[in-house]
Amino acid sequence: MSIRILPDQLINQIAAGEVVERPAAVIKELIENSLDAGARRVEIDIEQGGLGLMRIRDDGCGIPRDQLALALQRHATSKIGSLDDLERVASFGFRGEALPSIAAVSRFSLSSRTAGDSHGWTLAGAGLPDDAPPKAIAHPPGTTIEVRDLFYNTPARRKFMRAESTEFRHIDQLVRRLALSRFDLQLTLKHNGRRALELDAADASAQAARVARVLGDEFLANAVALDESRPFVDGDLRLWGWAALPSFARAQPDFQYLYVNGRMVRDKLLGHALRRAYADALHSTRYPAFVLYLELDPAGVDVNVHPAKSEVRFRRSSQVHDFLLGCVHQLLRRVRPEPALHHRVPLGAPQDDTPRQTPFAYRTTAQYGAASEVRESAAGVASTAWPLYAASSRFDRSPGALTAEIDRRADAAVLQRPQFDDHARDDSTATQLPTEALGRALAQLHGVFILAENAQGLVLVDAHAAHERVIYERFKQEVARGAIPSQSLLVPHTVRVGEEGADHLDAQAEPLAQLGLTIDRAGPDSVRVRAVPPLLAKTDLDALLLSLARDEADGAGHFDEALDAQHRVLADMACRAAIKANRRMTLPEMDALLRDMERTDLAGQCNHGRPTWVQIGKAELDRLFLRGR
Repeated sequence: MSIRILPDQLINQIAAGEVVERPAAVIKELIENSLDAGARRVEIDIEQGGLGLMRIRDDGCGIPRDQLALALQRHATSKIGSLDDLERVASFGFRGEALPSIAAVSRFSLSSRTAGDSHGWTLAGAGLPDDAPPKAIAHPPGTTIEVRDLFYNTPARRKFMRAESTEFRHIDQLVRRLALSRFDLQLTLKHNGRRALELDAADASAQAARVARVLGDEFLANAVALDESRPFVDGDLRLWGWAALPSFARAQPDFQYLYVNGRMVRDKLLGHALRRAYADALHSTRYPAFVLYLELDPAGVDVNVHPAKSEVRFRRSSQVHDFLLGCVHQLLRRVRPEPALHHRVPLGAPQDDTPRQTPFAYRTTAQYGAASEVRESAAGVASTAWPLYAASSRFDRSPGALTAEIDRRADAAVLQRPQFDDHARDDSTATQLPTEALGRALAQLHGVFILAENAQGLVLVDAHAAHERVIYERFKQEVARGAIPSQSLLVPHTVRVGEEGADHLDAQAEPLAQLGLTIDRAGPDSVRVRAVPPLLAKTDLDALLLSLARDEADGAGHFDEALDAQHRVLADMACRAAIKANRRMTLPEMDALLRDMERTDLAGQCNHGRPTWVQIGKAELDRLFLRGR
């Protein structure tokens, strides 16, 4: 067959396959154009899930009459003009493909008026509008775009569309995400004439209320606000927003809102950092919830790496990864429970996938006094917020000595509790409401749970899970006080990891050595392991090194497998040392455990991500016994 140039109409229909996946993709492109035009108010009208009609009206700067037709040409844009602009993109759109692609697969009309004109102008047509001049119309300042009968001329694409309700659900979710990207935007969404969402512009004091309107009160009740900045090469890095506690984990990642310079993204590097930040307190099958905003110099991020601009690439990805991980991880570790109310259990109500909870406040370690925290190193891998669990230098460096020391400490941890006189409390103490967050122990239930009383009602504690977290955190503090010991192998172990993997591991030999893992290059595609930390003495070294070599491809670069292997050993020791079921506890021992929980990082979850305690409020108890009715 001969080579030929494709017709413009076919070119635009092919491009539409990349830009217009479904009606929600059209809404995204058009709203982002409105935001780039300086709009403060956007109205969205949808019919038949977007397949019948999508109308976007804004109060932006508008398009002059002589540029209406140009706006529908491919690669026509007002947002960049040179390579320098492309390297510092600050707008949402810049390719100049969205409008012609949408127009090529719909019955399209574009109406606009600038502030200096006495009336507006419109272009309309089936497929791309023809060469007819714009017509004068009555129109307020701003722009209105109507997209009717999407994919009417590409039936192969239209048959892949879902039901009307499904398509609108995608639009609704997208609009909510866009609504959280710009708090100063007034937004209205209608479907088939019914108002589905209406949001007023929100100033700084009303941002949290807007988040609650979009995601619900439960999210905000279980989220902690953060605002952290750090000097960066290209200007400051700033992370702000809300991160939900692990207790609010979801069965699917539907409450994950991440923005880079106001652009909503689904980035693998940032997603990896957030998973690591929650990993020590979240079950592997659950997903954290967050609304986070990362701000940095536009020159430090490349947004031109994906047709839909949903992925970005950072110039200094490792530092950005560390910053995000560190901010969220340390925030979660500083939170202490304020049970009005945490892990609340509504009695008699059906339980769905997500815990039903009530708004309450959280205290940080500063409000509770000095809480033990692992200090971060300022260089290398230790710049991450994940503590590098170093063993105390007084530990014997012989094989298995560290594990034996942990076993010894585990056995002692169960026995070393404050010694109290095990007598009943006097009447004057018993009649006072306890002021502690987790209250005063009353009894042990079924040899498993601690029943306690606090000012809000009753607290139920899983003794094993709570003690497991307390011991686990103590182990990490002990190990973090010195350098990780390294045990030399009698016979160095050679592992083939491929040429690219060997290059990566060779370049990261120094940070690996900080983890107690000494390696050097053994050949073009292999590395030689000369020493390992005792905690990893029984680890499959081949699998470990292969996984470390893949970190670069995944964008992690933080040797998670090496850390995870140590975490698993420490968690196993803590689980083995924690209080077992049917172990009889005295009231002073129960109180001591409650006080330890109040001082322990991440005490709301055990090492496996299960909750360690729940609150039953006085209102639930009243309803249970029909009091006040």
